[in-house]
Amino acid sequence: MSYKKATHILPRELLEKVQEYIDGEFIYIPRISDNKKVWGASTSTRQELKDRNTNIYADYLAGASMEVLAEKYFLSLKSIQRIVGQLKKENNG
Repeated sequence: MSYKKATHILPRELLEKVQEYIDGEFIYIPRISDNKKVWGASTSTRQELKDRNTNIYADYLAGASMEVLAEKYFLSLKSIQRIVGQLKKENNG
């Protein structure tokens, strides 16, 4: 999300009307629901997390304990348990 200067994008009349409600404050204008993007669609974060989780599961299958995985990947034990459980279900179900 980036900030835009209202004086550059809104007609003067509309800006003055908005200023009646909020003057000199930040305001968030939500996207139109048809224009919404799913989380991670604009970056590689979704794929990076998927790759990380696959590596965690592979390490688990190779015998690494969940405690060791939590330290190695800088995650809580609960997060490791969730990731392993989820991938176990996906691969065996």
